[in-house]
Amino acid sequence: MKKIGLISDTHGWLDEAVFRHFLLCDEIWHAGDIGTLDILEKLQKFKPVKAVFGNIDSAEIRKATVENLRWTCEGVDVLMTHIGGRPGNYSLNIRDHIIQSPPALFICGHSHICLAKHDAKYNMFHLNPGAAGRHGFHHVRTLLRFDIDKDKLSNLEVIELGPRSERL
Repeated sequence: MKKIGLISDTHGWLDEAVFRHFLLCDEIWHAGDIGTLDILEKLQKFKPVKAVFGNIDSAEIRKATVENLRWTCEGVDVLMTHIGGRPGNYSLNIRDHIIQSPPALFICGHSHICLAKHDAKYNMFHLNPGAAGRHGFHHVRTLLRFDIDKDKLSNLEVIELGPRSERL
């Protein structure tokens, strides 16, 4: 079993509460718009990290990550990208990947809207952790935490970090 901490859209700012909420996690997955290489390095010093770059990420971050990442975790086929859309309206950059070979778990960020939903059309689970940073239109900063055990996702939790505020 692996406990996963899922984060996205930090935009160069990382709430110290993330470390408390992800303390028991085995891995952290970042779904893009990291913002600065420093954020990625802080997370990597804390736990193993899988990350994709987002549309605001620099060339430096793009060298350290990839646009689309696909792997197997505890028997679950995972596909992660930053701009992915949502069930019924996937982005052009990822749609063909999903149509040709749907993963069991599809993860994206970008929208700043926390979403956990089964997509019956492709028989996959869709996760978007919302936004953990201070920049954007979201009102509440969010993370997701869940377990993957014997090819099943369980114990999914939405963690609210508090209001988005430029003055934090």
